[in-house]
Amino acid sequence: MQDPRRRANLQAGFTLIELMVGMVVGLLAVLVITQVLALAEGKKRTVSMGSDAQINGALALFTLQRDIAQAGYGAAAIPEALGCTAKYQAGTSGTFTLAPVIINQNGQANGSDTLTILQANTTNFSAPMALTEDTANPPTSATPFKVTSSLGAAAGNLMVLVPLTRVPNSAQGVLTPAWTMDGTVPCSVFSVTDDAAVTTTALTATQVPHVNGAGMRAWNQDSVFPAIKVEGNPSVLKSVLLNMGSMVLRTYSVSAAGNLQGTDLSLTDGSMLPAADLYPQIVKMQAFYGKDTDGDGKVDAYNKTAPTSNAEWKQVKTLRIAIVARSGQFEKEEVTATAPQWDLGSTIAVTGTATCNGSSACLSLDVSALADWKHYRYKVYDTIVPLRNVLWHS
Repeated sequence: MQDPRRRANLQAGFTLIELMVGMVVGLLAVLVITQVLALAEGKKRTVSMGSDAQINGALALFTLQRDIAQAGYGAAAIPEALGCTAKYQAGTSGTFTLAPVIINQNGQANGSDTLTILQANTTNFSAPMALTEDTANPPTSATPFKVTSSLGAAAGNLMVLVPLTRVPNSAQGVLTPAWTMDGTVPCSVFSVTDDAAVTTTALTATQVPHVNGAGMRAWNQDSVFPAIKVEGNPSVLKSVLLNMGSMVLRTYSVSAAGNLQGTDLSLTDGSMLPAADLYPQIVKMQAFYGKDTDGDGKVDAYNKTAPTSNAEWKQVKTLRIAIVARSGQFEKEEVTATAPQWDLGSTIAVTGTATCNGSSACLSLDVSALADWKHYRYKVYDTIVPLRNVLWHS
């Protein structure tokens, strides 16, 4: 028969020490598993946020590239008009430069450039129209413009009146063969109208009316038209109308919150519409004009020097642009020690760069204005965009 005391000992279970040892082992196992899961989740978020940043950067660059490629349509149809200051008044008055793309260097508190893009937007096509007769001096909304052909024009189209001149050649006493922009006379913006019932205000094959009124007709203000030179003066005027259709005047910028924004000129009253966020986590934008300074058809310099004359605007053939996309993942450790670098190669001189990566020229894209900037990862996206509407008409 089994001893009762032995049977009681067998039924006693684990001792306190054994329980404590088991709990310690279990807690260590939980700690290890938790750390592994936390590390894996952190890596997953880093990869996921990095993928989002790549998508945002690629889409933002594509949007800019698409608009820049279309820039200058309509406006660059007459190269001699580039650089003209265009006046407008439609509830709000203002001016803009008749140029495909304008870089406002470091135009924002975060050090980013802004890009202003001008392009025609028509349902058909945009073709310049030469005036065939002198108009009132200065022109008025009651007097239509007489043109060689109004092909492509439609009621509601915005047009730009560009004054061109030929000046006497001092050596020969004759007019120079080339037309040039008259820098003393601004360009003027107006809207096409069509009152078919009245002969003098109907849009015809050789007549472009611009009667004042409500809606788009509010753009037809006599105050935007300057006094123009006519036949008999030392220089001869040859005005040209550029059809801008539903004109697009758009400015791209980077907000303080780190978003690529776009704002357009309102065709209702000529004001600038509120900025709209396009893509998040875009924290820097820089751009250069690509210029052909020696007239050989090739870009030989990149700089941010704003053209100030028609001859200088004709030199601008491309735009080189870079944006910096930031990952949305905040890292506990500092993962970025220095500002992102934009490698511009060594083929063409770029103003403001320093040597890096051997013989390349690099530009430091400072993002230190961002809070905790060293705790985020960054990626630079860049491209060169030919201004094809300028190249086709050069």
